[in-house]
Amino acid sequence: MNTQVLKNEGMTVQMKDGEWTVYWSGEPILSHRVSDPLLYVGIGKEKVEMYRGNFQIEDYLLERIPLRYSQVKEVGAGYCIDFYMHIDQEPVMTYLLKVTDEKIHLQLLKSNETYNRYWIRIEASKDEKVYGCGEQMSHFNLRGKNFPLWTSEPGVGRNKNTYVTWQADVKDKAGGDYYHTNYPQPTFVSSKKYFLHVDTTAYSDFDFRHDDFHELQIWAEPKNIMIEGASSFLELVQKVSAFFGRQPELPEWTYNGMWLAIQGGTETVQQKLDLAKSYGIKVGAVWCQDWQGERITSFGKRLMWNWKWNRELYPNLDNKLKEWKEQGVRFLGYINPYVAVEGDLFKEAEEKGYLALNNQGETYLVDFGEFDCGVVDFTNPAATEWYKQVIKEHLISFGLDGWMADFGEYLPTDVTLKNGKSPMLMHNAWPELWAKTNFEAVKEAGKLGEVVYFMRAGYSGFQKYCTLLWAGDQSVDWSLDDGLASVIPAALSSGMSGMGLHHSDIGGYTSLHGMKRSKELLLRWTDLNTFTPVMRSHEGNRPYDCFQFDGDEETLKHFARMTNIYVDLAPYTKMLVKENAEKGIPVQRPLFMHYEDDPKTYEIQYQYLYGRDILVAPVYHEGVKEWNVYLPEDEWIHLWTGQSFSKGNIRISAEIGYPPVFVRKGSSWIELFEKIRHKYGE
Repeated sequence: MNTQVLKNEGMTVQMKDGEWTVYWSGEPILSHRVSDPLLYVGIGKEKVEMYRGNFQIEDYLLERIPLRYSQVKEVGAGYCIDFYMHIDQEPVMTYLLKVTDEKIHLQLLKSNETYNRYWIRIEASKDEKVYGCGEQMSHFNLRGKNFPLWTSEPGVGRNKNTYVTWQADVKDKAGGDYYHTNYPQPTFVSSKKYFLHVDTTAYSDFDFRHDDFHELQIWAEPKNIMIEGASSFLELVQKVSAFFGRQPELPEWTYNGMWLAIQGGTETVQQKLDLAKSYGIKVGAVWCQDWQGERITSFGKRLMWNWKWNRELYPNLDNKLKEWKEQGVRFLGYINPYVAVEGDLFKEAEEKGYLALNNQGETYLVDFGEFDCGVVDFTNPAATEWYKQVIKEHLISFGLDGWMADFGEYLPTDVTLKNGKSPMLMHNAWPELWAKTNFEAVKEAGKLGEVVYFMRAGYSGFQKYCTLLWAGDQSVDWSLDDGLASVIPAALSSGMSGMGLHHSDIGGYTSLHGMKRSKELLLRWTDLNTFTPVMRSHEGNRPYDCFQFDGDEETLKHFARMTNIYVDLAPYTKMLVKENAEKGIPVQRPLFMHYEDDPKTYEIQYQYLYGRDILVAPVYHEGVKEWNVYLPEDEWIHLWTGQSFSKGNIRISAEIGYPPVFVRKGSSWIELFEKIRHKYGE
């Protein structure tokens, strides 16, 4: 084929004699040459072991072969490209390349079933930055690392060099690593202002360690590869969110105060709620995850997974939650996609054939840590309808205004599903099915916009079904990889991946291997969550090892102060949430989203913009009174003192209750910010 150039809104395609390159804004993205092919194929044999949601995955690679040769034929919709090992053999893969507007599509037309490993090379440059891949908690800029994409427990500690992670690995096979996440996604965003998505639910590994290319490995044929560019990062995230679907606005009652986690029964909840109110803590909801019962294991306090009101632990709850609602306090509960063997829901599901099976055709039981559960098979339409009815009858009709829709990561790889598909392909698809089940139950009950549920598991396409994401089970410590700091890149990477509503457990969750939540950690985490869409606490898996909101009078007063600030800031937060629903611009944003020309902003992962007009630099070290902050080009006003700053590195006072927060002087919200300063400032 002769050289052809196809220009279309910044995309350029050059082809000559079977070699070709696709450019975006003058820089190559995709290219294929005999000496440097686009595609590789291979054969591998995986070994997968799961222990309580933690997966050990190994691959024995039998062969890897470059598809060096291609033949290009121009067709009406674009270019039909055959890829060969040798030009005199049959093509191994055939793709249709389409370029429209600012998009590139590589659509699979034909492949060879002999192969089960595929590699795609994307052009890169040494100074390029990469973000996304779902929710990543150790790194925001992904360059220099590879990221296996498989939904799982994120692990305890998440850093193989730490004592906590070593202990978790030795005792529970649960230490995790930097890339482990509840919410992975085969999507990345480049600092060149494009995003790339691979249409797959197979195990993948996106490798960003090479200077001149990114290599994407997928354990199934990649059926569609889509690239879309934009002129700005604001426009780009709107395109990402439009592709996956956007989250609805949060209910109005969300902003009435924090969602206060309390366990232990009706009387305990009432006592703690009364105490909180007496100190002026703004409480929008009580979150009682043990509303359906509890169990005690060596891990700590766990729940009875039979999704019905437990009358013994919570007597008179049916009337109490109505009383609380009249007082402006909503009631939130808990559910997940598994049913415990002791419960009547398990028995009903098993009798009706709604649970996934093992290889012997019996009910597959998953060990969740000293108790077994059945897996509700969401590939069975009847099972999905049944579980939606469980949600509608036992949660919504009972009076719950929301719940934690937990888990979604545990689908075993040796399970037998109703649709007959390989669990290796359905595993990553499970979070979307779980989110969709919740969404449809709420929508069919006519409660969309009134009821909110929050999830930790995610994957491509779950965004439009998930009303709120939370960061999962952080350790109750100061570690960068799994403690307070980790929820900041988690929010930023999720936002770049199309999930713009994010929050975390105030104080963290996991108390194991000597970790105990300190008062200081709880207070600092409260400071951070004041500037997120939702403030929600958690007692932790071992409440007796964790300092709680009612631990002393100073802490009660601190919660009162910060929840009042959150409520006063609500008009601004509601605007951000509405913007996310309508445009897909995340509430928490990296600094470069509004300061593209500032190279320093591309490496900052522990500060964020709360919308356009607030810059937040949370304190994530213990025992400090001052904090270093980088301010991009603008005039910034310190929220607590009114002191003005311009671009650059500054060191600022950072006492507990006065986190480093700055507002943009040119903001249309400056009057609200000034009111907050006069009311709560130093």
